[in-house]
Amino acid sequence: MTTALYDVPGPHTRRRHRVYGIAATAVLLALIGWILYLLFDTGQFTAAKWSPFLYKGIQELLLKGLGNTLKAFAYAAVLSLALGAVLASGRLSDHRAVRWVSTLLVEFFRAMPVLVMIFFVYVALRAEPLVALVSGLTLYNGSVLAEVFRTGVNAVERGQGEAAQALGMRKTQVMTHVLVPQAVRAMLPTIISQLVVALKDTSLGFLITYEEFLHAGKLIASNLDYDLPFIPVVMIISPIYIGLCMLLSALATWVSRRQRRNPKVEAAEVGPPEPGTLLPGAGQHPAPPRE
Repeated sequence: MTTALYDVPGPHTRRRHRVYGIAATAVLLALIGWILYLLFDTGQFTAAKWSPFLYKGIQELLLKGLGNTLKAFAYAAVLSLALGAVLASGRLSDHRAVRWVSTLLVEFFRAMPVLVMIFFVYVALRAEPLVALVSGLTLYNGSVLAEVFRTGVNAVERGQGEAAQALGMRKTQVMTHVLVPQAVRAMLPTIISQLVVALKDTSLGFLITYEEFLHAGKLIASNLDYDLPFIPVVMIISPIYIGLCMLLSALATWVSRRQRRNPKVEAAEVGPPEPGTLLPGAGQHPAPPRE
C-alpha cells in the first residue's frame, strides 16, 4: 500500500527500524548505567551525603527557597505580561513617535543580558535583591513577549480587522474584541515557553544573595560537615525545577482546551436544511400550452 505522502514500509524496512530502535535503547541504557557507576564509584549515594535532607532545618531552608523562587516568578510573570502588552501596543500604534520609542525599548532590552540588568538595578540603583531580580526578568521577558504579541496580532487574517472597522469599531475595540482574542490562542504556547524561561532565570538571584531555591541548595552543597553533597542537591533540585516547568505546560494545555470548549469561540451548530418560503406560483403546475 502507498499513500499520497510516503510509501508504507515493507517487512525489511520494519525489521531494520526495529533493529535501530533496539540499538538506540541499548546505547541509552549503557549510558545511564555508566553514569550510575560513576555516581556510585565517587560515593554520591553514601548516607553522609544524603543525611542532611532528613533534618528539619534543611527541609525548611529548601521550602523557603522554593517559596522565594515562586514569589519572584509570580511577580516577574505578571509584570512581564503587562510590559509586553504595553510595548506591543506601542509598536502597533499609528503614531510614528510611539512606534519608534517602543521599538527602541524592545530591541534594547532584548539585546541586554539578563544578568547585566539584574546587577545594574542591584548595584547602581541599590535596590533590594528581590526588586533587582524581578526588574531584570521583567525588562527582558517583557520585551520578548512584546514581539510575541505583535507577531500574533499581525498573524490574524487582515480581513478580520477590516470587517470590524467597516462595522464602525474603533481601533481599540478592534484590538480588544477581534484581533487579540484570536491571536492569544495562537500565541499561548510561545507565551508559556517564555514564562518557563523566566522561571528558570530566577536561579540568577543567588548571584545577588537572593535566598531563592538554588541559593538554598548552594548553601547545603558547600557545607563541609556533610561532605559537600553537591550531586545529591542537584538530584533534589533538578526534578523540582523540571516539575514546575511541566506544570506550566500542563496549564497551557488546560487553558487551550478550555478555550476550545468556550461557547464564545466554538463553532455554532447548524440545523438541518429546510425548504424555504416558496415564491408566488412556485408550487403550481404550469398551464398546458394552447394549440
